[in-house]
Amino acid sequence: MNPTDTDRSPGAALAALAGAQFPVMLATSIVNVALPQIRSGVGLSDSGTTWVVNAYGLAFGALLLAGGRAADLLGRRRVLLAGLAVFAASSLAAGLASASAVLIAARAVQGLGAAAIAPAALALVMDLFPPGPGRGKALGVWGAVSGAGGAAGVLLGGVLTQAWGWPWIFYAVAVGALLVLAAVLAVVPKQQPRASGRFDLLGTATVTVALTALVWSLTTARGTGWTDPSVLGGFAVAAALLTAFVLVERRHPNPLLPPRLFRTGRVASGNLLMALLGSVWIALFFFLPLYQQQVLGSSPLATGLGQLPLAFANMLGSTLASRVSRRLGATATVTAALLTEAAGMLWLSRISAHGSYAADVVGPSILIGLGLSVAFVQLTALSVEGVPGQDAGLAGGLVNTTRQVGGAVGLAVLATLAGSATAHAAAHQPHPEALTEGYRLAFGIGSGVLAATAVLALLLSCRRTATPTPTPPPTPDPAPAADRPAALQPVAHH
Repeated sequence: MNPTDTDRSPGAALAALAGAQFPVMLATSIVNVALPQIRSGVGLSDSGTTWVVNAYGLAFGALLLAGGRAADLLGRRRVLLAGLAVFAASSLAAGLASASAVLIAARAVQGLGAAAIAPAALALVMDLFPPGPGRGKALGVWGAVSGAGGAAGVLLGGVLTQAWGWPWIFYAVAVGALLVLAAVLAVVPKQQPRASGRFDLLGTATVTVALTALVWSLTTARGTGWTDPSVLGGFAVAAALLTAFVLVERRHPNPLLPPRLFRTGRVASGNLLMALLGSVWIALFFFLPLYQQQVLGSSPLATGLGQLPLAFANMLGSTLASRVSRRLGATATVTAALLTEAAGMLWLSRISAHGSYAADVVGPSILIGLGLSVAFVQLTALSVEGVPGQDAGLAGGLVNTTRQVGGAVGLAVLATLAGSATAHAAAHQPHPEALTEGYRLAFGIGSGVLAATAVLALLLSCRRTATPTPTPPPTPDPAPAADRPAALQPVAHH
């Protein structure tokens, strides 16, 4: 760090860095409520409307690894500021768009900016807060803002669309990104790049195109079906390029994903569990607003306000996550959080076409918000614990990539299954009941995935305890083991 910056408050810097995550998550969900208005505003087709959502997620998920590595090599603060500038400019362009192609292109550039913001900001948080209780609390703040961004997107989307029209959802995101940029300039210390070596252009290009093909195929399959030739071709391209990526990485002196990133034995398990959590997370924010609007008949504003219990529960859980982990141990905390979220999803699987918001949505939302937030904080910490300092940006990019790709897989599968259930039910039930059948199936399967993820977390913890993975010489850490929220510790020790 620059010596002149050492007197800056870590708390203020954390607020700015967590604030950088807010518009990234906001942009994921803020368009969902406004899609009908956006469609009529720029003349979108059915497939074009889908790509207002997909273009952002596709670019974001495919470029996160590149963004993380760029942050390590070029400087995390510098990459964060560049990402915020790109994000703000593309958000403004999306609001001003009068043609569908311009809007979709602007959303893709938004995803590019987000792919630079998320890993750079997370790496800076890791730099400011070394392992121990301080990092646990910082990641709790990070998780609270991330979860609040996803839930607030539905709320703000409804409020702004109903009050001033759909362009204002993008103007609001642009203003937020500019405010965060100013805050980062003011309170986040300057840093020198932590990593050395050349940027792995071939590996980056290979994995980026592979992830693009994979996410594109998954999102397209929701509309065209899994056996469509273009979908199958996309999967084939993704498989071939991922194989090529592995071969390229073995021969490169400075690979994009260096083996040292996985030596602690925690990065791989953390990312696997995060992918499974993401597969349900993104689907939740897709199906729940649809149920509120298309079945319960809520307005965009009422749908957005209906997300407040989930948002508040999310912020509460994120704030308490570090404290709970120190008391129970990380394995027990992760398992309990996943099972709590699973219970909420199971409750949602009992929704009724003739139900109400109070009876069918509020209670499950609170359980889901609490479980999701605690699990997200713990799994983020697990996915970056023990990572060498020069690879912190890449580790942040990797955990965000697994969450995004997991979300794309989960949403594609659940949307396909829900659509099939709705189509089957429509033959003998009215439209609201048929839609409800599809949503119930999606929530029920999501509950099962979360329960299985909880079991997997226990199995991975037991396996690591039984056969310890060789680790590099540890850096001094005065914090006791129970204060490290990222480690999956056996419940029996507590």
